[in-house]
Amino acid sequence: MLRHLALAAGCALAFNAAAQGLFDDNEARRRIELLRQEMTENQRQVAEQLKKLDAALSSASDRSALLQIAAQVETLNNELARMRGQLETLTNQAEIAERRQKDLYLDIDTRLRKLEQSREQAATSPGTPATLPEAEASPAEMRAYQAALDQFKLGNYSLAVSAMQGFLVTYPNSKLASNAQYWVGMAYSGQRDYKQAISTQRKLLAAWPDSEKAPDAMLSIASAQETMGDRKSAQKTLEEVIAKYPKSSAATSAKQRLNAARRQAAPS
Repeated sequence: MLRHLALAAGCALAFNAAAQGLFDDNEARRRIELLRQEMTENQRQVAEQLKKLDAALSSASDRSALLQIAAQVETLNNELARMRGQLETLTNQAEIAERRQKDLYLDIDTRLRKLEQSREQAATSPGTPATLPEAEASPAEMRAYQAALDQFKLGNYSLAVSAMQGFLVTYPNSKLASNAQYWVGMAYSGQRDYKQAISTQRKLLAAWPDSEKAPDAMLSIASAQETMGDRKSAQKTLEEVIAKYPKSSAATSAKQRLNAARRQAAPS
């Protein structure tokens, strides 16, 4: 049952992350469409001003009006150039978001398959002692931890932070403490408070470097750094995941993300 709980938590986190990726992609596309509409309107205004300019050139009777129209056309052309630059930037952002979304789905699929394989292996080896930290938690600890985790699964991230922090205060020596710390960090990420998320996961690594959640905590740090635009730090963190936890599923995901980043950086 505990392994089913872990699988369910993983699914909830994965699909919340996927939904966030879709939101970012859709927002970029919405902004592109609005910018295109503005460009169309500006182009229409340029055409109107050019007609006036032609008329003024034909009569050549009002030099001041001619200069004014020419200045207006120049201003509109500059605005169009600026908007074309914005459109190119937004289009590039949408393409990057789409690629990241595909990478995210690949990561989700890999992680869920590994979780399912672990559950099946445990089911076929009843004599193997449990290795999950939840196995040694008391019933009271499990209830408190589950209640906090339920808030995260429901997307109530602020409540999840409070509940997990309350768990850590009540059960500071619990075998579930590192798990609780990890979900605090993930809940901050869910609120897009990436600086706090990074700080929280680093506390986990300092206090529980051998925890099963440590590799995932480092992967979460890399994701937050990349989202904040600090790609250099994100790449370094991914390399640390591979070096420190080479056999973990997080290391596999880190390798995939590094390879994807190198492909994007390679000249076409």
